[in-house]
Amino acid sequence: MDPSLDCNRPFELEPETFNARQREVYASILAGPRGAVEGPLRVWLLSPELAERAQALGEFCRYHTSLPATLSELAVLVVGRFWRADFEWHVHAPIAQRAGVDPVAIHAIRHGAEPELQGTQKIVYEFCRALLETRKVSDEIYASAVLALGRTAVVELVGILGYYGLISMTIRAFRIPVPRGASESFPADA
Repeated sequence: MDPSLDCNRPFELEPETFNARQREVYASILAGPRGAVEGPLRVWLLSPELAERAQALGEFCRYHTSLPATLSELAVLVVGRFWRADFEWHVHAPIAQRAGVDPVAIHAIRHGAEPELQGTQKIVYEFCRALLETRKVSDEIYASAVLALGRTAVVELVGILGYYGLISMTIRAFRIPVPRGASESFPADA
Protein backbone atom coordinates (compact mmCIF):
# COMPACT_ATOMS: atom_id res chain seq x y z
CA MET A 1 0.00 0.00 0.00
CA ASP A 2 1.13 3.54 -0.74
CA PRO A 3 2.48 4.93 2.60
CA SER A 4 0.74 8.27 1.93
CA LEU A 5 -2.61 6.45 2.14
CA ASP A 6 -1.89 4.90 5.55
CA CYS A 7 -4.14 6.79 7.97
CA ASN A 8 -2.07 5.56 10.92
CA ARG A 9 0.94 7.56 9.76
CA PRO A 10 0.98 11.25 10.65
CA PHE A 11 0.96 13.52 7.63
CA GLU A 12 3.27 16.49 7.35
CA LEU A 13 4.44 18.24 4.22
CA GLU A 14 8.22 18.73 4.13
CA PRO A 15 9.78 22.08 3.02
CA GLU A 16 11.97 20.44 0.40
CA THR A 17 8.81 19.35 -1.45
CA PHE A 18 7.18 22.82 -1.49
CA ASN A 19 6.22 24.50 -4.75
CA ALA A 20 6.74 28.26 -5.19
CA ARG A 21 3.38 29.25 -3.63
CA GLN A 22 3.89 26.93 -0.67
CA ARG A 23 7.36 28.43 -0.08
CA GLU A 24 5.85 31.93 -0.20
CA VAL A 25 3.15 31.13 2.37
CA TYR A 26 5.63 29.20 4.53
CA ALA A 27 7.97 32.20 4.60
CA SER A 28 5.08 34.54 5.43
CA ILE A 29 3.96 32.40 8.39
CA LEU A 30 7.54 32.00 9.59
CA ALA A 31 8.06 35.77 9.54
CA GLY A 32 4.90 36.41 11.61
CA PRO A 33 4.47 36.35 15.38
CA ARG A 34 4.32 32.54 15.49
CA GLY A 35 7.93 32.24 14.38
CA ALA A 36 7.37 28.60 13.43
CA VAL A 37 5.38 26.54 10.98
CA GLU A 38 4.45 23.33 12.74
CA GLY A 39 1.64 20.89 13.26
CA PRO A 40 -1.58 21.77 11.45
CA LEU A 41 -0.02 24.74 9.67
CA ARG A 42 2.35 22.39 7.86
CA VAL A 43 -0.52 20.15 6.82
CA TRP A 44 -2.47 23.14 5.54
CA LEU A 45 0.42 24.06 3.26
CA LEU A 46 -0.79 21.31 0.94
CA SER A 47 -3.41 23.96 0.11
CA PRO A 48 -1.41 27.20 0.33
CA GLU A 49 -4.52 29.35 -0.08
CA LEU A 50 -6.16 27.66 2.90
CA ALA A 51 -2.92 27.91 4.88
CA GLU A 52 -2.57 31.62 4.17
CA ARG A 53 -6.14 32.48 5.10
CA ALA A 54 -6.42 30.15 8.08
CA GLN A 55 -3.15 31.31 9.60
CA ALA A 56 -4.28 34.94 9.22
CA LEU A 57 -7.45 34.11 11.15
CA GLY A 58 -5.35 32.23 13.68
CA GLU A 59 -3.02 35.17 14.13
CA PHE A 60 -6.02 37.39 14.87
CA CYS A 61 -7.58 34.83 17.24
CA ARG A 62 -4.36 34.28 19.15
CA TYR A 63 -2.86 37.76 19.27
CA HIS A 64 -5.39 40.46 18.43
CA THR A 65 -8.84 39.85 19.95
CA SER A 66 -10.23 42.05 22.69
CA LEU A 67 -10.08 39.11 25.11
CA PRO A 68 -7.16 38.97 27.53
CA ALA A 69 -4.80 36.04 26.91
CA THR A 70 -6.04 34.30 30.08
CA LEU A 71 -9.54 34.01 28.65
CA SER A 72 -8.60 33.20 25.06
CA GLU A 73 -6.13 30.51 26.17
CA LEU A 74 -8.76 29.06 28.50
CA ALA A 75 -11.07 28.80 25.49
CA VAL A 76 -8.32 27.08 23.47
CA LEU A 77 -7.91 24.49 26.24
CA VAL A 78 -11.63 23.78 26.30
CA VAL A 79 -11.57 23.18 22.52
CA GLY A 80 -8.39 21.10 22.72
CA ARG A 81 -9.94 18.92 25.44
CA PHE A 82 -13.22 18.60 23.54
CA TRP A 83 -11.35 17.28 20.48
CA ARG A 84 -8.66 15.53 22.57
CA ALA A 85 -6.08 17.20 20.34
CA ASP A 86 -2.76 16.26 21.96
CA PHE A 87 -0.61 18.56 19.84
CA GLU A 88 -2.83 21.55 20.59
CA TRP A 89 -2.86 20.78 24.30
CA HIS A 90 0.91 20.35 24.29
CA VAL A 91 1.35 23.81 22.74
CA HIS A 92 -1.33 25.75 24.61
CA ALA A 93 -1.40 24.35 28.17
CA PRO A 94 1.92 26.05 29.02
CA ILE A 95 0.80 29.25 27.28
CA ALA A 96 -2.45 29.21 29.27
CA GLN A 97 -0.56 28.75 32.52
CA ARG A 98 1.81 31.65 31.70
CA ALA A 99 -1.26 33.75 30.82
CA GLY A 100 -2.71 33.17 34.28
CA VAL A 101 -4.93 30.09 34.09
CA ASP A 102 -4.50 28.16 37.34
CA PRO A 103 -2.52 24.91 36.83
CA VAL A 104 -5.09 23.06 38.95
CA ALA A 105 -7.85 24.22 36.58
CA ILE A 106 -5.73 23.21 33.56
CA HIS A 107 -5.30 19.74 35.07
CA ALA A 108 -9.05 19.44 35.73
CA ILE A 109 -9.94 20.48 32.17
CA ARG A 110 -7.42 18.04 30.72
CA HIS A 111 -9.00 15.20 32.69
CA GLY A 112 -12.58 16.18 31.88
CA ALA A 113 -13.35 17.37 35.41
CA GLU A 114 -15.10 20.60 36.33
CA PRO A 115 -12.39 23.19 37.06
CA GLU A 116 -12.74 25.53 40.02
CA LEU A 117 -12.88 28.87 38.23
CA GLN A 118 -14.22 32.21 39.37
CA GLY A 119 -15.63 35.30 37.72
CA THR A 120 -15.03 35.84 34.02
CA GLN A 121 -12.97 32.67 33.64
CA LYS A 122 -15.93 30.62 34.89
CA ILE A 123 -18.28 32.42 32.46
CA VAL A 124 -15.92 31.81 29.51
CA TYR A 125 -15.49 28.14 30.48
CA GLU A 126 -19.26 27.60 30.75
CA PHE A 127 -19.93 29.40 27.46
CA CYS A 128 -17.30 27.37 25.59
CA ARG A 129 -18.30 24.09 27.09
CA ALA A 130 -22.00 24.64 26.45
CA LEU A 131 -21.48 25.61 22.82
CA LEU A 132 -19.14 22.70 22.11
CA GLU A 133 -20.98 20.00 24.01
CA THR A 134 -24.61 20.96 23.42
CA ARG A 135 -24.22 23.06 20.25
CA LYS A 136 -26.13 25.89 21.91
CA VAL A 137 -25.76 28.49 24.64
CA SER A 138 -28.57 29.09 27.12
CA ASP A 139 -30.03 32.56 27.52
CA GLU A 140 -28.47 32.73 31.00
CA ILE A 141 -24.96 31.81 29.85
CA TYR A 142 -25.21 34.15 26.86
CA ALA A 143 -26.36 37.07 29.02
CA SER A 144 -23.58 36.40 31.54
CA ALA A 145 -20.99 36.37 28.77
CA VAL A 146 -22.24 39.59 27.15
CA LEU A 147 -22.39 41.37 30.52
CA ALA A 148 -18.89 40.20 31.47
CA LEU A 149 -17.17 40.57 28.12
CA GLY A 150 -19.30 42.68 25.79
CA ARG A 151 -20.83 41.52 22.51
CA THR A 152 -17.68 42.07 20.44
CA ALA A 153 -15.63 39.85 22.73
CA VAL A 154 -18.35 37.17 22.66
CA VAL A 155 -18.23 37.20 18.85
CA GLU A 156 -14.44 36.89 19.04
CA LEU A 157 -14.75 34.08 21.57
CA VAL A 158 -16.91 32.12 19.13
CA GLY A 159 -14.26 32.85 16.47
CA ILE A 160 -11.58 31.42 18.74
CA LEU A 161 -13.67 28.29 19.29
CA GLY A 162 -14.18 27.90 15.54
CA TYR A 163 -10.54 28.47 14.62
CA TYR A 164 -9.16 26.14 17.26
CA GLY A 165 -11.83 23.61 16.32
CA LEU A 166 -10.36 23.69 12.79
CA ILE A 167 -6.89 23.31 14.27
CA SER A 168 -8.02 20.40 16.44
CA MET A 169 -9.85 18.64 13.61
CA THR A 170 -6.73 18.93 11.46
CA ILE A 171 -4.66 17.44 14.29
CA ARG A 172 -7.08 14.55 14.67
CA ALA A 173 -7.70 13.90 10.96
CA PHE A 174 -4.01 13.89 10.05
CA ARG A 175 -2.83 12.35 13.32
CA ILE A 176 -0.37 15.12 14.09
CA PRO A 177 1.73 13.82 16.96
CA VAL A 178 3.14 15.76 19.87
CA PRO A 179 6.81 16.66 19.37
CA ARG A 180 9.38 13.92 19.96
CA GLY A 181 9.97 13.32 23.64
CA ALA A 182 6.67 14.89 24.73
CA SER A 183 3.95 12.71 26.20
CA GLU A 184 0.40 12.59 24.91
CA SER A 185 -2.19 14.40 26.96
CA PHE A 186 -5.17 12.19 26.12
CA PRO A 187 -5.61 8.43 25.70
CA ALA A 188 -4.89 7.18 22.18
CA ASP A 189 -8.37 5.66 21.90
CA ALA A 190 -10.18 8.88 22.89
